[in-house]
Amino acid sequence: MNRSLQAGLGPGVAELKAQLHRYIIDQLEDETDNLLEGPRQTLARFVAGKVGEYTRQAQFAVSRYEADRLTEELVDELVGFGPLEVLLRDRSVSEILVNGPQRIFIERNGVLHHSDLRFMDDQHLLRVIQRILAPLGRRLDESSPMVDARMPDGSRINAVIPPVALDGPCLSVRKFSRDMLKSADLVASRSLDQAILDFFRLMVSRGCNVLVSGGTGTGKTTMLNMLSQMIDPRERIVTIEDTAELQLKHDHVVRLETRPPNADGHGEVTARDLVRNALRMRPDRIVLGEIRGIEVLDVLTAMNTGHDGSMSTVHANTAQDALLRLETLVGLSGIQVHDRTLRQTICSAIDVVIQLTRTSDGRRCVAEVLEVVGLRDDQYVTNTLFRLEPGIHGGFVREALNPAGDKLRGTVGQSGMPGLGGR
Repeated sequence: MNRSLQAGLGPGVAELKAQLHRYIIDQLEDETDNLLEGPRQTLARFVAGKVGEYTRQAQFAVSRYEADRLTEELVDELVGFGPLEVLLRDRSVSEILVNGPQRIFIERNGVLHHSDLRFMDDQHLLRVIQRILAPLGRRLDESSPMVDARMPDGSRINAVIPPVALDGPCLSVRKFSRDMLKSADLVASRSLDQAILDFFRLMVSRGCNVLVSGGTGTGKTTMLNMLSQMIDPRERIVTIEDTAELQLKHDHVVRLETRPPNADGHGEVTARDLVRNALRMRPDRIVLGEIRGIEVLDVLTAMNTGHDGSMSTVHANTAQDALLRLETLVGLSGIQVHDRTLRQTICSAIDVVIQLTRTSDGRRCVAEVLEVVGLRDDQYVTNTLFRLEPGIHGGFVREALNPAGDKLRGTVGQSGMPGLGGR
């Protein structure tokens, strides 16, 4: 018996398209002519024939209108962004990872899945990458085999091709979400609890300098977005990013983005250049997307010279490691700073470290909230204010009832925040 898409007795249109995509790529590989390089009309006739052939064999009841629409969309996928077309439109997909033409992985709800979609070959994947980069004015070839860029919709793209990528072109797309998560969403998803959220509001209102730490994909940008929404709208904010991802809804925001060198090696604008320039723009707060290089010294200096309430992120596995990571970045910059002087600078600059993690089930959440108090015997003195304890009901434990820092003193003990456990 024929199966109807309209009746919902068979797979839906999205699943049928995925099946057709694989089928048509298999058929294209058997063709002696490269139809992808020929006229669109020729490819459309070929795809239309294969759509009819496949639906008859699979006994799908497809109307002429549906067949024409499927043909048009499949041609768009083949000559446009290929299998990425359907993934870029799928709002449930947050990240796309392409490891060569045959292996495509997608992230949904924090969990990676292997996709049945694939490219024809290395050249097909490379053509799609070049189509993505063409309007961005970015270069990708053997002399410049790596590229990091922002797509027009705000999504981040990173591509690596041979000879650097040994198994063929690789592509990573972190999709830009226009539906920014609100604090209530993070509480509902158990990324944090109400006590931590209340503390964050007080922390931001009192002008604490905040460092958000975590591994790749733990939600650092999401956390930075949420914290930024808590800033008084009367304050002037300057944001600095390599790839613009922050979505601040304030009226008084200046957004700056770094620029890589051109093909001749000129015109680069670094994060350090932008931090230094931001200091001349009368910011109340500076929000730096990520500390990753020599700009660390300028950021620490800014936090120590009246720009309270500034925020940034860093890659580190623990909150304590985040402080050591700042030291390492200063060391890698080649600038000689005495260890004690450097640690005093970091202690004076950073008030709170928020450590993020991703659990085995894909949930991104706060692992620890650490207060940076000062130095004792040249070692960091810190207080753990909150920590994640997966084995207890609710997950989060309130540790220190009385923070030691002037900005934080009394925020936990006197704010009326409910504790889930604490000692």
